[in-house]
Amino acid sequence: MAHRTGLIDRRSVLAGAGAAFASPAIVRAQEKTLKIAILLPRSGFFAQAGQSCHRGALASAKVLADLGYNVELTHVDTESNGDVARTQAEKAINDGAGAIVGAFESGHTLAIAQVCEQRKVPLVINVAAAPQITQQGYQYLVRNFPTGGMLVTNGLKLVNDVARAANVEFKTAAFLHANDTFGTAQRAAMDAIFPKLGMPFQLIESIAYDPKAQDLSVEVTKLRSINPDLLLIVTRAGDAIKLTRDMVRQKFEPKAIMSPGSPGLYDEEFFQAVGPYADYFIYNLPWANPKAQMTRALEASFKATSPKNRFDLDSFNAGFTFEALLVAADAFKRAGTTDGPTLMKAIKATNIADHVMIGGPIAFTDRGDNVNIASASVENLKQTPTVVFPADAAAAKPVLPMPSWQGRT
Repeated sequence: MAHRTGLIDRRSVLAGAGAAFASPAIVRAQEKTLKIAILLPRSGFFAQAGQSCHRGALASAKVLADLGYNVELTHVDTESNGDVARTQAEKAINDGAGAIVGAFESGHTLAIAQVCEQRKVPLVINVAAAPQITQQGYQYLVRNFPTGGMLVTNGLKLVNDVARAANVEFKTAAFLHANDTFGTAQRAAMDAIFPKLGMPFQLIESIAYDPKAQDLSVEVTKLRSINPDLLLIVTRAGDAIKLTRDMVRQKFEPKAIMSPGSPGLYDEEFFQAVGPYADYFIYNLPWANPKAQMTRALEASFKATSPKNRFDLDSFNAGFTFEALLVAADAFKRAGTTDGPTLMKAIKATNIADHVMIGGPIAFTDRGDNVNIASASVENLKQTPTVVFPADAAAAKPVLPMPSWQGRT
């Protein structure tokens, strides 16, 4: 996109923002502002990720204004609690929210979806992968985030791509996953998808763990006894920290540790807690396109609103949160009203070509999923998330096999 007087030229965005939205037979007066409530777990168990999304929301305000969108953002803490998420959704709607964005955790998102469906207020999901979210027939939500099945499918294919690029062969793999809503959905996706992909290695064990456990020493002991070439993991930051510490203590060193699609390994909390031991983890996820003009605009705003934080560590959560807000704002501009059914119709007609995350235009299926989201392989190198595949987007080559824990400084 071209710049004009230092701002993003909004015409290139609006040109790809879907076909002209048909006005209702009875034309409403154009409403000037859409109030969007952003519900995130900014305290409690998921606070690290929720705060990362929140920083993306704070940075979004200027970018949306520069694009000519008139929105008012309100920030709500779900306290990492599904019941609180439901109550806060009700309160936000009572306070005048015409749309809701959130909520990072799949279980919380489902609780909010029930409220939005009853109240006929659109929910635009920023991060939540559980497939059932869009399989229950909800009419007032869309998800600009891949399903667990999409994450696993794309992630496993990238495992092969990265192994070939590094000339490394895996013969056996184990799968370790959290037993929460997201982790069990990923396990179900793995069980269904892995046998169909013809992977060149054998999946010899799947192990579930409680992310709230004090440590993961028992699970790591079991992994050592299995001794797979490849460890596939689904984690969040807190349990990734515990897992890493136990692997270092027990000197468990597979050829590679990869996530077929989960958070945690790119979070600031993870880097701060384990330092150089965070390096060489690889995660296959959608990622911000560093070459996109919209990404550069969001990063510039992020640096102004959160100067003590690193955009490269927050770009996943920040990028998807911005795009959810963009979807709502763009639909409001086309619909010209906060009326729930009319606004939802505009949201479902979304077609935004210029955005932040790697992949095709933001557009939604009848169920409400965006199937145009692509994944990249990102490896922690020198404690920085670095795209290593595909080659045309890569900033470095993958480092495999994983170097030993010993000697890292």
